[in-house]
Amino acid sequence: MRILRFSILLLVGILTIWSFFPIPTETKINYVERVENKRVFALPSMVEVDPVVYEDMTLTELAMKIDRSLSSTVQGQGYLFASYSLERGVDPYLAVAIMLHETGCGWECSSLVKKCNNVGGQKGYPSCGTGGYQRFASLEDGIRKYIDNLKTNYIDKGLTTPSLIEARYTGYRTGTWSSKVENYINQIRSK
Repeated sequence: MRILRFSILLLVGILTIWSFFPIPTETKINYVERVENKRVFALPSMVEVDPVVYEDMTLTELAMKIDRSLSSTVQGQGYLFASYSLERGVDPYLAVAIMLHETGCGWECSSLVKKCNNVGGQKGYPSCGTGGYQRFASLEDGIRKYIDNLKTNYIDKGLTTPSLIEARYTGYRTGTWSSKVENYINQIRSK
């Protein structure tokens, strides 16, 4: 019985002392959300928190969600799409949706992606095959240049949605291209 009383007193004493160490609210909330809504108490230095970066997801969660939409040559590139898009200020769903629509990489990537590492249909030098499409040294380089192109030629000019991008990107405005890109965005979001 003495051991039980001592244990209870010790526990109460520890909890009382612990209450003097404030845990920042945002750290506690983020940590609790990542542990299936179970209340977890720990000092902030003991908790590694992945910050929420996009639509209530961490970078890792966003990358995994994007990866579920990628196949063929670009499979496994979700982290690069997510991290580099966010770094450059481009909506990652928009970047991936346009790429999926233009290359078919939701199923089987086009030969431009497979042979030239060109995920955005970018023209330039060094060229790859006919049509003046640019060859990139690696798939990662092609993805980064594609996102840079979106940032510079569309996002920075206020063209931030498929319907705003369509006329400049395709040369016409019928709503067909933007509707297809929106469908890809919705598919990515739902996975």
